[in-house]
Amino acid sequence: MYTGKLVKLRAYKKEDLALAQEYVNSAEIRQYMENNIPFLYTIDNEEKWYESISPQNELYNFAIEVLETGEYIGGCGINGLDYKNSVASVGIFIGNPDYLSRGYGTDALKILVKFIFEEMNINKVRLHVYDFNARAQKCYEKVGFKKEAVLKEELFRHGKYHDVIQMSIFKRDYFKENPVQD
Repeated sequence: MYTGKLVKLRAYKKEDLALAQEYVNSAEIRQYMENNIPFLYTIDNEEKWYESISPQNELYNFAIEVLETGEYIGGCGINGLDYKNSVASVGIFIGNPDYLSRGYGTDALKILVKFIFEEMNINKVRLHVYDFNARAQKCYEKVGFKKEAVLKEELFRHGKYHDVIQMSIFKRDYFKENPVQD
């Protein structure tokens, strides 16, 4: 368990699955998610995903829980890891609309980035965001991510083509802003 100012990152529990299914099936959330989930998720899909979660595969998935209430509101994790080149790819979502644009996602991502740099000793963390997701871009910038590349017209969504923006943060920049305390 890793704790921030507003949230903690913890292991998923079986009790989270029904709400996780509801979150990822929400039209508001789905529009921002990766393109590899073409159909609505069933509870069977969620259970299979839950059973596949294992730190041994080096892909980490964390539930985001509100410190004040203990409520599960979303998830984040490492969905790609290249140890040879020291690069981690991450993703995050806040599924409960009551917690959007209130700093919960920023806090969760800060915790995740800290874990990656301080515990895993990775050099670069990257993510992708769609050009129409201004709220997420603002969150990522608050954490220290910078635009690295724009994949022009990479995504077809809402009846037209959109750019996919790759953003990244490097360990050296993270430690400039967050020096290790002795």
